[in-house]
Amino acid sequence: MKVVIIGGVAGGATAAARIRRLDEQAEIVVFERSGFVSYANCGLPYYVGGVIEDPEELTLQTPESFLVRFRVDMRVRHEVIALHPKQKTVTVRNLESGVEFEESYDKLLLAPGAKPTQPKLPGVGLRKLFTLRTVEDTLCIREFVEREVPKSVILCGGGFISLELAENLRELGMDVTIVQRPRQLLNPLDEDMAAFLHAEMREKGVRLLLGHSVEGFSEADGGVNVLLKDEEPLHADIVVLAIGVTPETRLARDAGLELGLKDSIVVNDRMETSVSDIYAVGDAVQVKQYITGENAVISLAGPANKQGRIAADNICGGDSRYLGAQGSSVLKLFGLTAAATGINERTAKKAEIDCDKVILSPLNHAGYYPGGTVMTVKVVFEKKTYRLLGAQIVGCDGVDKRIDVLATAMHAGLTALQLKDLDLAYAPPYSSAKDPVNMAGFMIENLEKGAVKQFHWDEVDALPRDGSVTLLDTRTAEEYADGHAEGFVNLPVDELRQRMGELPAGKPLYVMCQTGLRSYLACRVLSQSGYDCYNFSGGYRLYGAVTGDRAAGSKAAPCGMEKR
Repeated sequence: MKVVIIGGVAGGATAAARIRRLDEQAEIVVFERSGFVSYANCGLPYYVGGVIEDPEELTLQTPESFLVRFRVDMRVRHEVIALHPKQKTVTVRNLESGVEFEESYDKLLLAPGAKPTQPKLPGVGLRKLFTLRTVEDTLCIREFVEREVPKSVILCGGGFISLELAENLRELGMDVTIVQRPRQLLNPLDEDMAAFLHAEMREKGVRLLLGHSVEGFSEADGGVNVLLKDEEPLHADIVVLAIGVTPETRLARDAGLELGLKDSIVVNDRMETSVSDIYAVGDAVQVKQYITGENAVISLAGPANKQGRIAADNICGGDSRYLGAQGSSVLKLFGLTAAATGINERTAKKAEIDCDKVILSPLNHAGYYPGGTVMTVKVVFEKKTYRLLGAQIVGCDGVDKRIDVLATAMHAGLTALQLKDLDLAYAPPYSSAKDPVNMAGFMIENLEKGAVKQFHWDEVDALPRDGSVTLLDTRTAEEYADGHAEGFVNLPVDELRQRMGELPAGKPLYVMCQTGLRSYLACRVLSQSGYDCYNFSGGYRLYGAVTGDRAAGSKAAPCGMEKR
Protein backbone atom coordinates (compact mmCIF):
# COMPACT_ATOMS: atom_id res chain seq x y z
CA MET A 1 0.00 0.00 0.00
CA LYS A 2 1.25 3.46 -0.93
CA VAL A 3 0.02 6.41 1.09
CA VAL A 4 0.57 10.03 0.03
CA ILE A 5 0.06 12.71 2.68
CA ILE A 6 -0.25 16.39 1.84
CA GLY A 7 0.96 18.44 4.80
CA GLY A 8 3.56 17.41 7.36
CA VAL A 9 2.64 19.33 10.48
CA ALA A 10 0.21 18.21 13.22
CA GLY A 11 -2.34 15.94 11.52
CA GLY A 12 -0.13 14.83 8.66
CA ALA A 13 2.93 13.97 10.75
CA THR A 14 0.82 12.15 13.34
CA ALA A 15 -0.85 10.09 10.61
CA ALA A 16 2.45 9.21 8.98
CA ALA A 17 3.95 7.91 12.22
CA ARG A 18 0.77 6.00 13.10
CA ILE A 19 0.55 4.34 9.67
CA ARG A 20 4.11 3.12 10.06
CA ARG A 21 3.36 1.67 13.49
CA LEU A 22 0.41 -0.21 12.02
CA ASP A 23 1.96 -1.26 8.69
CA GLU A 24 5.68 -1.83 8.44
CA GLN A 25 5.44 -2.51 4.69
CA ALA A 26 3.48 0.58 3.63
CA GLU A 27 5.17 3.14 1.39
CA ILE A 28 4.56 6.57 2.94
CA VAL A 29 5.34 9.83 1.15
CA VAL A 30 4.67 13.22 2.74
CA PHE A 31 4.77 16.48 0.78
CA GLU A 32 5.22 19.62 2.85
CA ARG A 33 5.23 23.05 1.19
CA SER A 34 7.34 24.74 3.89
CA GLY A 35 10.87 23.84 4.84
CA PHE A 36 9.89 22.27 8.16
CA VAL A 37 7.82 19.31 9.33
CA SER A 38 6.20 18.32 12.60
CA TYR A 39 6.69 21.79 14.01
CA ALA A 40 4.92 23.29 17.00
CA ASN A 41 2.60 25.98 15.60
CA CYS A 42 1.54 26.90 19.11
CA GLY A 43 5.12 27.71 20.06
CA LEU A 44 5.74 30.21 17.25
CA PRO A 45 4.82 33.39 19.21
CA TYR A 46 7.18 32.35 21.99
CA TYR A 47 10.11 32.15 19.60
CA VAL A 48 9.32 35.65 18.33
CA GLY A 49 9.39 36.86 21.95
CA GLY A 50 12.62 35.02 22.77
CA VAL A 51 11.07 32.71 25.37
CA ILE A 52 12.07 29.83 23.09
CA GLU A 53 15.60 30.74 22.02
CA ASP A 54 16.63 27.92 19.69
CA PRO A 55 14.55 27.60 16.49
CA GLU A 56 15.33 23.87 16.45
CA GLU A 57 13.19 23.54 19.57
CA LEU A 58 10.15 24.33 17.41
CA THR A 59 10.58 21.21 15.29
CA LEU A 60 9.72 17.91 16.94
CA GLN A 61 11.10 15.95 14.00
CA THR A 62 13.13 16.63 10.87
CA PRO A 63 12.84 14.93 7.47
CA GLU A 64 16.00 13.02 8.33
CA SER A 65 14.77 11.83 11.74
CA PHE A 66 11.44 10.81 10.24
CA LEU A 67 13.24 8.70 7.67
CA VAL A 68 15.51 7.05 10.23
CA ARG A 69 12.85 6.29 12.83
CA PHE A 70 9.71 5.73 10.73
CA ARG A 71 11.02 5.11 7.20
CA VAL A 72 8.79 7.90 5.93
CA ASP A 73 9.80 9.81 2.79
CA MET A 74 9.26 13.36 4.06
CA ARG A 75 9.79 15.84 1.23
CA VAL A 76 9.90 19.47 2.31
CA ARG A 77 9.67 22.41 -0.10
CA HIS A 78 7.37 20.30 -2.27
CA GLU A 79 3.93 21.69 -3.05
CA VAL A 80 1.09 19.57 -4.35
CA ILE A 81 -0.63 21.70 -6.99
CA ALA A 82 -3.38 19.34 -8.22
CA LEU A 83 -5.25 16.18 -7.29
CA HIS A 84 -6.43 13.61 -9.83
CA PRO A 85 -8.79 11.24 -7.99
CA LYS A 86 -9.70 9.16 -11.05
CA GLN A 87 -6.06 8.45 -11.87
CA LYS A 88 -5.12 8.31 -8.18
CA THR A 89 -2.23 10.69 -8.71
CA VAL A 90 -1.18 14.13 -7.53
CA THR A 91 0.85 16.76 -9.33
CA VAL A 92 3.79 18.00 -7.27
CA ARG A 93 6.10 20.98 -7.76
CA ASN A 94 9.59 20.97 -6.29
CA LEU A 95 9.84 24.53 -4.99
CA GLU A 96 13.64 24.46 -5.08
CA SER A 97 14.04 23.37 -8.70
CA GLY A 98 10.66 24.24 -10.16
CA VAL A 99 10.35 20.71 -11.59
CA GLU A 100 6.84 19.22 -11.65
CA PHE A 101 6.03 15.52 -11.50
CA GLU A 102 3.20 13.06 -10.90
CA GLU A 103 3.02 10.88 -7.78
CA SER A 104 0.63 7.94 -7.54
CA TYR A 105 -1.17 6.73 -4.42
CA ASP A 106 -3.43 4.01 -3.12
CA LYS A 107 -4.64 6.17 -0.23
CA LEU A 108 -4.41 9.96 -0.04
CA LEU A 109 -4.56 12.04 3.15
CA LEU A 110 -5.13 15.79 3.00
CA ALA A 111 -3.70 17.72 5.95
CA PRO A 112 -3.12 21.17 4.41
CA GLY A 113 -4.16 23.08 7.53
CA ALA A 114 -5.39 26.66 7.38
CA LYS A 115 -3.90 29.90 6.18
CA PRO A 116 -4.04 33.29 7.90
CA THR A 117 -7.13 35.14 6.75
CA GLN A 118 -6.06 38.01 4.54
CA PRO A 119 -8.92 40.30 3.60
CA LYS A 120 -8.83 42.00 0.23
CA LEU A 121 -7.82 45.37 1.63
CA PRO A 122 -5.53 48.04 0.18
CA GLY A 123 -1.95 47.60 1.31
CA VAL A 124 -2.00 43.88 2.09
CA GLY A 125 1.46 42.66 1.11
CA LEU A 126 3.49 45.57 2.45
CA ARG A 127 7.01 44.67 3.60
CA LYS A 128 6.33 45.48 7.25
CA LEU A 129 2.95 43.75 7.28
CA PHE A 130 3.33 40.16 8.53
CA THR A 131 1.25 37.05 9.15
CA LEU A 132 2.22 34.15 11.40
CA ARG A 133 1.58 30.56 10.33
CA THR A 134 4.83 28.73 9.56
CA VAL A 135 8.32 28.51 10.99
CA GLU A 136 9.48 30.67 8.07
CA ASP A 137 6.98 33.37 9.09
CA THR A 138 8.32 33.21 12.62
CA LEU A 139 11.94 33.48 11.51
CA CYS A 140 11.06 36.50 9.35
CA ILE A 141 9.33 38.33 12.18
CA ARG A 142 12.07 37.61 14.70
CA GLU A 143 14.77 38.59 12.22
CA PHE A 144 12.94 41.86 11.55
CA VAL A 145 12.56 42.54 15.29
CA GLU A 146 16.24 41.86 15.95
CA ARG A 147 17.46 43.82 12.92
CA GLU A 148 15.23 46.90 13.02
CA VAL A 149 14.27 46.94 16.71
CA PRO A 150 10.73 48.26 16.18
CA LYS A 151 9.27 50.22 19.04
CA SER A 152 5.59 49.73 18.20
CA VAL A 153 3.34 47.03 16.76
CA ILE A 154 -0.32 46.83 15.79
CA LEU A 155 -1.96 43.43 15.90
CA CYS A 156 -5.10 43.11 13.81
CA GLY A 157 -7.28 40.51 15.51
CA GLY A 158 -7.90 39.22 19.01
CA GLY A 159 -7.59 35.44 18.85
CA PHE A 160 -5.02 33.04 20.31
CA ILE A 161 -2.07 33.95 18.07
CA SER A 162 -2.66 37.68 18.41
CA LEU A 163 -2.87 37.57 22.21
CA GLU A 164 0.22 35.37 22.54
CA LEU A 165 2.12 37.72 20.23
CA ALA A 166 0.87 40.72 22.22
CA GLU A 167 2.29 39.25 25.42
CA ASN A 168 5.63 38.32 23.86
CA LEU A 169 6.15 41.60 22.03
CA ARG A 170 5.09 43.63 25.06
CA GLU A 171 7.62 41.70 27.16
CA LEU A 172 10.24 42.82 24.62
CA GLY A 173 9.34 46.42 25.50
CA MET A 174 7.30 47.27 22.40
CA ASP A 175 4.20 49.46 22.44
CA VAL A 176 1.42 47.05 21.51
CA THR A 177 -2.02 47.87 20.14
CA ILE A 178 -4.74 45.34 19.31
CA VAL A 179 -7.46 46.46 16.93
CA GLN A 180 -10.42 44.43 15.75
CA ARG A 181 -14.09 44.71 14.77
CA PRO A 182 -15.55 42.47 17.53
CA ARG A 183 -15.91 44.18 20.89
CA GLN A 184 -14.17 41.47 22.88
CA LEU A 185 -11.04 39.37 22.67
CA LEU A 186 -10.95 35.57 22.52
CA ASN A 187 -14.24 34.46 21.00
CA PRO A 188 -14.61 31.22 23.06
CA LEU A 189 -15.24 33.40 26.13
CA ASP A 190 -18.43 35.26 26.96
CA GLU A 191 -18.32 39.03 27.46
CA ASP A 192 -18.29 38.78 31.25
CA MET A 193 -15.29 36.44 31.30
CA ALA A 194 -13.40 38.33 28.60
CA ALA A 195 -13.59 41.46 30.77
CA PHE A 196 -10.91 40.00 33.07
CA LEU A 197 -8.57 39.50 30.09
CA HIS A 198 -9.18 43.04 28.91
CA ALA A 199 -8.27 44.34 32.36
CA GLU A 200 -5.06 42.32 32.42
CA MET A 201 -4.06 43.56 28.97
CA ARG A 202 -4.68 47.19 29.86
CA GLU A 203 -2.84 46.82 33.16
CA LYS A 204 0.18 45.49 31.26
CA GLY A 205 0.12 48.47 28.91
CA VAL A 206 -1.52 46.90 25.86
CA ARG A 207 -3.85 49.30 24.08
CA LEU A 208 -7.19 47.77 23.06
CA LEU A 209 -9.20 49.24 20.22
CA LEU A 210 -12.22 46.95 20.10
CA GLY A 211 -15.18 47.55 17.82
CA HIS A 212 -13.03 49.27 15.17
CA SER A 213 -13.00 48.22 11.51
CA VAL A 214 -9.70 48.03 9.59
CA GLU A 215 -10.07 49.24 6.00
CA GLY A 216 -6.53 49.06 4.68
CA PHE A 217 -2.82 49.72 5.17
CA SER A 218 -0.29 52.16 3.78
CA GLU A 219 3.40 52.90 4.17
CA ALA A 220 4.12 56.01 6.19
CA ASP A 221 7.09 57.49 8.09
CA GLY A 222 9.12 54.31 7.78
CA GLY A 223 6.31 52.18 9.20
CA VAL A 224 2.73 51.23 8.45
CA ASN A 225 -0.51 53.14 8.82
CA VAL A 226 -3.56 51.07 9.68
CA LEU A 227 -6.58 52.73 8.09
CA LEU A 228 -9.75 52.63 10.19
CA LYS A 229 -13.34 53.23 9.15
CA ASP A 230 -14.47 56.77 10.02
CA GLU A 231 -11.41 57.34 12.26
CA GLU A 232 -7.87 58.62 12.13
CA PRO A 233 -5.25 56.06 11.02
CA LEU A 234 -3.09 54.20 13.52
CA HIS A 235 0.67 54.10 13.00
CA ALA A 236 3.24 51.51 14.04
CA ASP A 237 6.67 50.26 13.03
CA ILE A 238 5.27 46.80 12.28
CA VAL A 239 1.81 45.28 11.76
CA VAL A 240 0.75 41.65 12.13
CA LEU A 241 -2.47 40.37 10.58
CA ALA A 242 -3.99 37.85 12.98
CA ILE A 243 -7.71 38.08 12.28
CA GLY A 244 -8.22 34.33 12.07
CA VAL A 245 -7.53 31.45 9.71
CA THR A 246 -9.20 30.12 6.59
CA PRO A 247 -9.21 26.40 5.65
CA GLU A 248 -6.64 25.71 2.93
CA THR A 249 -8.91 23.79 0.54
CA ARG A 250 -8.14 24.93 -3.01
CA LEU A 251 -6.86 21.47 -3.95
CA ALA A 252 -9.97 19.78 -2.60
CA ARG A 253 -12.29 22.23 -4.34
CA ASP A 254 -10.54 21.90 -7.71
CA ALA A 255 -10.68 18.11 -7.44
CA GLY A 256 -14.42 18.14 -6.82
CA LEU A 257 -14.44 17.11 -3.17
CA GLU A 258 -17.50 18.18 -1.19
CA LEU A 259 -16.94 21.36 0.80
CA GLY A 260 -18.90 22.66 3.76
CA LEU A 261 -18.75 25.43 6.32
CA LYS A 262 -16.23 28.15 5.39
CA ASP A 263 -15.25 26.00 2.39
CA SER A 264 -13.84 23.33 4.71
CA ILE A 265 -13.58 19.73 3.54
CA VAL A 266 -16.58 17.60 4.45
CA VAL A 267 -15.59 14.32 6.13
CA ASN A 268 -17.45 11.58 7.96
CA ASP A 269 -16.53 10.27 11.39
CA ARG A 270 -13.87 8.03 9.80
CA MET A 271 -12.24 11.18 8.33
CA GLU A 272 -13.18 10.04 4.81
CA THR A 273 -13.98 12.69 2.23
CA SER A 274 -16.68 12.46 -0.43
CA VAL A 275 -14.17 10.77 -2.78
CA SER A 276 -13.12 7.18 -2.25
CA ASP A 277 -9.64 6.58 -0.78
CA ILE A 278 -9.14 10.27 0.08
CA TYR A 279 -9.07 11.26 3.76
CA ALA A 280 -8.71 14.70 5.35
CA VAL A 281 -7.79 15.94 8.83
CA GLY A 282 -6.93 19.07 10.78
CA ASP A 283 -7.76 22.74 10.39
CA ALA A 284 -9.08 22.24 6.84
CA VAL A 285 -11.96 19.90 7.71
CA GLN A 286 -15.52 20.30 8.90
CA VAL A 287 -16.31 18.38 12.08
CA LYS A 288 -19.19 18.06 14.50
CA GLN A 289 -19.29 20.24 17.59
CA TYR A 290 -19.45 17.63 20.33
CA ILE A 291 -22.02 19.45 22.47
CA THR A 292 -24.47 20.71 19.84
CA GLY A 293 -23.88 18.23 17.04
CA GLU A 294 -23.72 21.13 14.60
CA ASN A 295 -21.11 21.50 11.87
CA ALA A 296 -18.04 23.44 12.94
CA VAL A 297 -14.49 24.33 11.94
CA ILE A 298 -12.25 24.05 15.00
CA SER A 299 -8.62 24.99 14.41
CA LEU A 300 -6.80 23.49 17.37
CA ALA A 301 -3.81 21.17 17.62
CA GLY A 302 -5.49 18.57 19.85
CA PRO A 303 -8.30 17.71 17.42
CA ALA A 304 -5.89 17.70 14.45
CA ASN A 305 -3.63 15.13 16.13
CA LYS A 306 -6.55 12.91 17.11
CA GLN A 307 -7.96 13.06 13.59
CA GLY A 308 -4.58 12.12 12.13
CA ARG A 309 -4.47 9.01 14.28
CA ILE A 310 -8.05 8.05 13.37
CA ALA A 311 -7.45 8.52 9.63
CA ALA A 312 -4.30 6.40 9.88
CA ASP A 313 -6.20 3.60 11.62
CA ASN A 314 -8.81 3.55 8.87
CA ILE A 315 -6.27 3.78 6.06
CA CYS A 316 -4.73 0.64 7.52
CA GLY A 317 -8.05 -1.24 7.59
CA GLY A 318 -9.28 -0.30 11.06
CA ASP A 319 -12.55 1.29 12.11
CA SER A 320 -11.78 4.30 14.32
CA ARG A 321 -14.31 7.10 14.73
CA TYR A 322 -14.01 10.80 15.51
CA LEU A 323 -16.76 11.78 17.92
CA GLY A 324 -16.48 15.52 17.44
CA ALA A 325 -14.63 18.41 19.04
CA GLN A 326 -15.45 20.25 22.26
CA GLY A 327 -13.02 23.02 21.42
CA SER A 328 -11.12 22.76 24.70
CA SER A 329 -8.47 25.48 24.86
CA VAL A 330 -6.17 27.25 27.27
CA LEU A 331 -4.14 30.44 26.95
CA LYS A 332 -1.43 32.12 29.04
CA LEU A 333 -1.70 35.90 29.04
CA PHE A 334 0.80 37.70 31.24
CA GLY A 335 -0.28 36.79 34.80
CA LEU A 336 -3.56 35.18 33.77
CA THR A 337 -4.65 31.88 32.33
CA ALA A 338 -7.88 31.68 30.33
CA ALA A 339 -9.48 28.37 29.39
CA ALA A 340 -12.70 27.14 27.84
CA THR A 341 -14.42 23.95 26.77
CA GLY A 342 -17.72 23.18 25.08
CA ILE A 343 -19.89 26.13 24.06
CA ASN A 344 -20.31 29.46 25.78
CA GLU A 345 -23.55 31.09 26.87
CA ARG A 346 -23.72 33.25 23.75
CA THR A 347 -23.48 30.22 21.47
CA ALA A 348 -26.03 28.25 23.51
CA LYS A 349 -28.56 31.06 23.21
CA LYS A 350 -27.87 31.40 19.49
CA ALA A 351 -28.61 27.67 19.17
CA GLU A 352 -31.87 28.32 21.06
CA ILE A 353 -30.83 26.11 23.97
CA ASP A 354 -32.63 27.06 27.18
CA CYS A 355 -29.58 27.45 29.39
CA ASP A 356 -28.54 28.73 32.79
CA LYS A 357 -25.17 29.26 34.42
CA VAL A 358 -23.34 29.59 37.70
CA ILE A 359 -20.36 31.86 38.29
CA LEU A 360 -18.05 31.41 41.25
CA SER A 361 -14.72 32.83 42.39
CA PRO A 362 -12.91 30.17 44.44
CA LEU A 363 -9.28 30.10 45.48
CA ASN A 364 -7.05 27.73 43.55
CA HIS A 365 -6.07 25.91 46.76
CA ALA A 366 -6.82 25.86 50.48
CA GLY A 367 -7.24 29.37 51.87
CA TYR A 368 -4.96 28.76 54.83
CA TYR A 369 -2.08 27.66 52.60
CA PRO A 370 0.09 30.63 51.49
CA GLY A 371 -0.14 32.01 47.97
CA GLY A 372 -3.74 31.28 47.05
CA THR A 373 -5.15 33.12 44.05
CA VAL A 374 -8.70 33.67 42.90
CA MET A 375 -10.09 32.21 39.70
CA THR A 376 -13.44 32.95 38.08
CA VAL A 377 -15.35 29.86 36.95
CA LYS A 378 -18.42 29.93 34.71
CA VAL A 379 -20.35 26.73 34.03
CA VAL A 380 -23.16 26.73 31.46
CA PHE A 381 -25.82 24.02 31.49
CA GLU A 382 -29.21 23.19 30.00
CA LYS A 383 -32.04 24.11 32.36
CA LYS A 384 -34.36 21.13 32.19
CA THR A 385 -31.84 18.32 31.73
CA TYR A 386 -28.83 19.87 33.54
CA ARG A 387 -26.70 18.73 30.59
CA LEU A 388 -23.28 20.34 30.73
CA LEU A 389 -22.86 22.70 27.78
CA GLY A 390 -19.60 24.47 28.46
CA ALA A 391 -17.25 26.07 30.95
CA GLN A 392 -14.88 29.03 31.06
CA ILE A 393 -12.24 29.83 33.66
CA VAL A 394 -9.99 32.86 34.08
CA GLY A 395 -7.42 32.96 36.85
CA CYS A 396 -3.82 32.24 37.73
CA ASP A 397 -2.82 28.80 39.00
CA GLY A 398 -4.99 25.70 38.70
CA VAL A 399 -7.10 26.86 35.77
CA ASP A 400 -5.90 24.15 33.38
CA LYS A 401 -6.62 21.40 35.90
CA ARG A 402 -10.24 22.47 36.44
CA ILE A 403 -11.03 23.00 32.76
CA ASP A 404 -9.73 19.52 31.98
CA VAL A 405 -11.92 18.00 34.70
CA LEU A 406 -14.94 19.83 33.28
CA ALA A 407 -14.05 18.82 29.71
CA THR A 408 -13.80 15.19 30.80
CA ALA A 409 -17.13 15.39 32.63
CA MET A 410 -18.78 16.77 29.49
CA HIS A 411 -17.29 14.09 27.26
CA ALA A 412 -18.41 11.38 29.68
CA GLY A 413 -21.96 12.70 29.63
CA LEU A 414 -22.11 13.70 33.29
CA THR A 415 -24.76 16.24 34.21
CA ALA A 416 -24.00 19.53 35.92
CA LEU A 417 -25.51 18.09 39.10
CA GLN A 418 -22.99 15.23 39.12
CA LEU A 419 -20.05 17.63 39.39
CA LYS A 420 -20.65 17.65 43.14
CA ASP A 421 -19.98 13.89 43.29
CA LEU A 422 -16.57 13.88 41.59
CA ASP A 423 -13.83 12.50 43.85
CA LEU A 424 -10.95 14.86 43.13
CA ALA A 425 -7.46 14.93 44.59
CA TYR A 426 -6.88 17.26 47.53
CA ALA A 427 -3.87 18.59 49.37
CA PRO A 428 -3.57 22.18 50.67
CA PRO A 429 -0.99 23.31 48.06
CA TYR A 430 -3.18 22.11 45.18
CA SER A 431 -6.85 22.38 46.02
CA SER A 432 -9.48 22.58 48.74
CA ALA A 433 -11.42 19.73 50.24
CA LYS A 434 -14.32 21.05 48.20
CA ASP A 435 -12.71 21.60 44.81
CA PRO A 436 -13.96 24.48 42.62
CA VAL A 437 -15.52 21.91 40.28
CA ASN A 438 -17.39 20.36 43.22
CA MET A 439 -18.46 23.83 44.32
CA ALA A 440 -19.99 24.50 40.90
CA GLY A 441 -21.96 21.28 41.32
CA PHE A 442 -23.15 22.32 44.79
CA MET A 443 -24.33 25.67 43.44
CA ILE A 444 -26.23 24.03 40.59
CA GLU A 445 -27.82 21.59 43.03
CA ASN A 446 -28.98 24.56 45.14
CA LEU A 447 -30.68 26.00 42.06
CA GLU A 448 -32.27 22.66 41.20
CA LYS A 449 -33.65 22.20 44.71
CA GLY A 450 -34.86 25.78 44.98
CA ALA A 451 -32.52 26.59 47.86
CA VAL A 452 -31.47 29.75 46.07
CA LYS A 453 -32.59 31.95 43.20
CA GLN A 454 -30.14 34.12 41.30
CA PHE A 455 -29.88 37.17 39.09
CA HIS A 456 -27.07 38.23 36.77
CA TRP A 457 -24.92 41.22 35.85
CA ASP A 458 -26.92 42.08 32.73
CA GLU A 459 -30.10 42.38 34.81
CA VAL A 460 -28.80 44.82 37.43
CA ASP A 461 -29.44 48.05 35.54
CA ALA A 462 -33.04 47.04 34.83
CA LEU A 463 -33.90 46.51 38.50
CA PRO A 464 -36.35 49.16 39.76
CA ARG A 465 -34.95 51.90 41.99
CA ASP A 466 -38.42 53.13 43.06
CA GLY A 467 -38.55 51.26 46.37
CA SER A 468 -40.64 48.36 45.04
CA VAL A 469 -37.67 46.03 45.61
CA THR A 470 -34.84 46.06 48.12
CA LEU A 471 -31.26 46.12 46.80
CA LEU A 472 -28.79 44.89 49.40
CA ASP A 473 -24.97 44.77 49.47
CA THR A 474 -23.70 42.42 52.20
CA ARG A 475 -20.00 43.29 52.04
CA THR A 476 -18.17 45.20 54.72
CA ALA A 477 -18.58 48.96 55.00
CA GLU A 478 -15.02 49.40 53.72
CA GLU A 479 -15.63 47.28 50.62
CA TYR A 480 -18.90 49.07 49.95
CA ALA A 481 -17.18 52.45 50.20
CA ASP A 482 -14.62 51.36 47.59
CA GLY A 483 -17.38 50.90 45.03
CA HIS A 484 -20.89 49.50 44.73
CA ALA A 485 -23.74 49.10 42.27
CA GLU A 486 -26.12 52.03 42.10
CA GLY A 487 -29.06 51.78 44.46
CA PHE A 488 -27.68 48.94 46.61
CA VAL A 489 -27.62 49.71 50.35
CA ASN A 490 -25.03 48.25 52.68
CA LEU A 491 -25.83 45.72 55.42
CA PRO A 492 -22.86 43.43 56.20
CA VAL A 493 -23.78 39.76 56.32
CA ASP A 494 -22.38 39.36 59.84
CA GLU A 495 -24.83 42.01 61.09
CA LEU A 496 -27.80 40.67 59.14
CA ARG A 497 -29.58 38.71 61.88
CA GLN A 498 -29.39 41.60 64.35
CA ARG A 499 -30.56 44.21 61.82
CA MET A 500 -33.07 42.22 59.79
CA GLY A 501 -35.85 44.44 61.09
CA GLU A 502 -34.45 47.28 59.00
CA LEU A 503 -35.46 45.44 55.83
CA PRO A 504 -39.00 46.06 54.57
CA ALA A 505 -41.16 42.93 54.47
CA GLY A 506 -43.14 41.81 51.45
CA LYS A 507 -40.67 43.11 48.87
CA PRO A 508 -38.28 41.05 46.74
CA LEU A 509 -34.68 41.26 47.95
CA TYR A 510 -31.76 41.37 45.49
CA VAL A 511 -28.53 40.65 47.34
CA MET A 512 -24.93 41.21 46.26
CA CYS A 513 -21.48 40.68 47.79
CA GLN A 514 -17.95 40.49 46.41
CA THR A 515 -18.09 37.04 44.76
CA GLY A 516 -21.53 35.60 45.55
CA LEU A 517 -20.68 33.61 48.69
CA ARG A 518 -21.69 36.04 51.45
CA SER A 519 -24.80 37.08 49.52
CA TYR A 520 -25.74 33.39 49.22
CA LEU A 521 -25.39 32.99 52.99
CA ALA A 522 -27.53 36.09 53.44
CA CYS A 523 -30.18 34.70 51.09
CA ARG A 524 -30.37 31.48 53.09
CA VAL A 525 -30.96 33.46 56.29
CA LEU A 526 -33.47 35.80 54.66
CA SER A 527 -35.44 33.17 52.74
CA GLN A 528 -35.97 31.19 55.95
CA SER A 529 -37.37 34.35 57.50
CA GLY A 530 -39.97 34.74 54.77
CA TYR A 531 -38.17 37.02 52.33
CA ASP A 532 -38.28 36.48 48.55
CA CYS A 533 -34.54 36.58 48.00
CA TYR A 534 -32.29 36.56 44.87
CA ASN A 535 -28.52 36.05 44.96
CA PHE A 536 -26.27 37.96 42.55
CA SER A 537 -24.25 35.50 40.46
CA GLY A 538 -20.54 36.31 40.35
CA GLY A 539 -20.63 39.16 42.86
CA TYR A 540 -19.51 42.75 42.61
CA ARG A 541 -16.11 41.50 41.44
CA LEU A 542 -17.71 40.33 38.19
CA TYR A 543 -20.07 43.29 37.95
CA GLY A 544 -17.20 45.74 38.34
CA ALA A 545 -15.15 43.91 35.74
CA VAL A 546 -17.88 44.00 33.10
CA THR A 547 -19.15 47.52 33.70
CA GLY A 548 -15.62 48.84 34.03
CA ASP A 549 -14.60 47.11 30.82
CA ARG A 550 -17.57 48.58 28.99
CA ALA A 551 -16.33 51.97 30.06
CA ALA A 552 -12.82 51.03 28.88
CA GLY A 553 -11.56 51.24 32.47
CA SER A 554 -11.78 47.70 33.77
CA LYS A 555 -11.89 47.22 37.54
CA ALA A 556 -11.40 43.45 37.43
CA ALA A 557 -9.67 42.15 40.51
CA PRO A 558 -6.05 41.13 39.94
CA CYS A 559 -4.83 37.69 40.85
CA GLY A 560 -4.36 37.42 44.58
CA MET A 561 -6.10 36.95 47.90
CA GLU A 562 -9.36 38.81 48.39
CA LYS A 563 -12.50 38.54 50.45
CA ARG A 564 -15.23 36.33 49.11
